[in-house]
Amino acid sequence: MSQSKIVGAVEIGTTKTVVLVGEIVNGRSLNIVGMGQSSSAGVKKGEILDFRAASNATHAAIMGAEKSAGATIEAIYLAQTGRHLDGFANNGSVTVSSADGIVSKNDINRATKEGKGKELPAGRVYIHHIKNQVTLDGRAVEEPLRMQGQRLDIGYWSIHGDERRVRDHIHVINGFGLPVEDMIISSIATGSMVASEEEKKAGVLVLDIGCGTTDWVLYQNGFITRTGVVAVGGDHFTNDLALGLRINHRNAEKLKVQCGSAIMGKDDQTEKVWMVGDQMIGDRHIPKKALIQIISARCEELFSIIKKQLGDYCSVNALPAGVVITGGGSQLDGIVEAASRGMGVEARIGQNPQWVMEELRGPEFSTPLGLLHYALTGQHQEEFMVQEEKGILRKVVKMISG
Repeated sequence: MSQSKIVGAVEIGTTKTVVLVGEIVNGRSLNIVGMGQSSSAGVKKGEILDFRAASNATHAAIMGAEKSAGATIEAIYLAQTGRHLDGFANNGSVTVSSADGIVSKNDINRATKEGKGKELPAGRVYIHHIKNQVTLDGRAVEEPLRMQGQRLDIGYWSIHGDERRVRDHIHVINGFGLPVEDMIISSIATGSMVASEEEKKAGVLVLDIGCGTTDWVLYQNGFITRTGVVAVGGDHFTNDLALGLRINHRNAEKLKVQCGSAIMGKDDQTEKVWMVGDQMIGDRHIPKKALIQIISARCEELFSIIKKQLGDYCSVNALPAGVVITGGGSQLDGIVEAASRGMGVEARIGQNPQWVMEELRGPEFSTPLGLLHYALTGQHQEEFMVQEEKGILRKVVKMISG
């Protein structure tokens, strides 16, 4: 007799909230059965500024998704982004305790505890402890138990965030009467969709250029070794155009989508475009050169920031598989060439897997699809604790452990 569970994947974005509904059958297969969307409100750069407005928008998307699925969601997998997120690498290193050098469960537990044991400042909370490479006497091993050696090392990339901001997102979901089963960093969810296993083993960087933020995740040797968030996204391109060309936000967005580019072409030097396009009173010509100069300057800044955050990890040697770009910003003309120039490595546009139905293959669905991927694969083993208002520690979601 088959058993199924209905789960929801929720991404609360700056301009749009997306909810996908998946049916997990016997813990082994996933059917995407519903979708809901709503215009976001009260959210900026991944952070909730107006709790009521954000709740209303999110709840509308959830209700739309349940109606589309014809089913009631049992638990939520929630994406998390925002400049409040940070991470660091930490290593748990222990001497094998037995006289014969055989690694025991106790040795593994001690190394694991040390790798995750760094204390955070007040007001910060762990979201993920992502296990990296395990080594025994300096050689990489997949499972050290009962192997012989003297020194066991387990590396982790630990991601933490502002406790209040994390709790705000969880409370938005709880306010609809739903539990948050897991919270996943947006870049990690996206990376699971658009980067292949071969690319992850070779070394690849995934950039998710959203409206308010750009999230990135670095893979090396098949492991997530770095993550980051830059508070620059597609909306900044639009705002720059509005200010630089002295036009309203709506027309700036339209110009960006229809005529914008991150790279100056030969014909762009002399071409002019209509500001509105209806050629009515008030419409006027704008030099395309000025339009592209504004966009390309912001792109250059974005890739420069990411390159600086990556340091030595941003090189041809560290990234043989290059950069994979997704998110709404990936649809900007010339973005691949701009990324390749700015970061000094090859770049390409990310694509969702072919098994995904055609209407969900757009880059705006990469993150919620990745959330459903984690719901299916069950890579959630360790408890994530958030301090409630009454000071009681409760398990709210679980964490990725590998």
